[in-house]
Amino acid sequence: MSSDRLDVRLARLTGLSRSLVERLIKDGRAMVDGTEETKPGRKVDANSDLSLDYALPETPGKPEAEPIALDIVYEDNDIAVIDKPCGMVVHPGAGNTSGTLVNALLHNMEHLSTSGGLFRPGIVHRLDKDTSGLLLVAKNNTAHERLSVSLKQRAIQRIYKAAVHGTLKQEDGVVEAPIARHPSDRKRMTISMTGRYARTEYRLESSYGSVSLVTVKLITGRTHQIRVHFASIGHPVLGDSVYGGKKNAKTAKRLMLHAWKLELIHPVTGKPLQFISDPPAAFQAELVKYTQSF
Repeated sequence: MSSDRLDVRLARLTGLSRSLVERLIKDGRAMVDGTEETKPGRKVDANSDLSLDYALPETPGKPEAEPIALDIVYEDNDIAVIDKPCGMVVHPGAGNTSGTLVNALLHNMEHLSTSGGLFRPGIVHRLDKDTSGLLLVAKNNTAHERLSVSLKQRAIQRIYKAAVHGTLKQEDGVVEAPIARHPSDRKRMTISMTGRYARTEYRLESSYGSVSLVTVKLITGRTHQIRVHFASIGHPVLGDSVYGGKKNAKTAKRLMLHAWKLELIHPVTGKPLQFISDPPAAFQAELVKYTQSF
């Protein structure tokens, strides 16, 4: 019986580009015989039951440039670092066809990489809509591909500030638990032994009774990783209604997660780079409520 690579078979069945199908598979959106599969090269045969969860933008076509102001922390001919505000979606998708970071990038920058596909020009990695902070952008395909390799090799350091519910029992800790897409809610992630390896390291900065401020280092970069991992140990991020429940959502007016520090080797010059973005005023204001009551 003949067999094909999973990405090849799904690209043929859906009519999507193979590169897009590969990304969707790696994001945990493919199922083979009822089981999530994250390896694009897996061999499947004609009798395999395949499914792919994907959503294209409601309005087809190339994203349009929009005059949206951006906080550009750094920019050269190859890369840029953006301080993304809370509430901004990174790239167009179903329900978000305008007002995204990509729309703003297209207006603010003359060149962006195309390696990420039509709807993700320049986007090397993502931040959740309600997570603020530093995000890396590639301005050409050479820089994009080298940065992607560095991410896979865990050579780019991404460090966050988070306010979480409760008092952590130790100053330094590690959460190591595999993450997969939720079996019944495809917009959520969950801890699953069939998921992809995920490791989060954290350090307790301060405690304010019912709230702890932590510095978090991503060793891997799974979707919603910090939010899923802290919820799994009973300390959901403040303001997170998805993983902390509706009651927790009312603990803060925003998701209390901020991409604080970014460390990398420049993909073209080889120069070490470090960027820091202090949490914005809205983040600090939420934290003050707990420090004053402590």
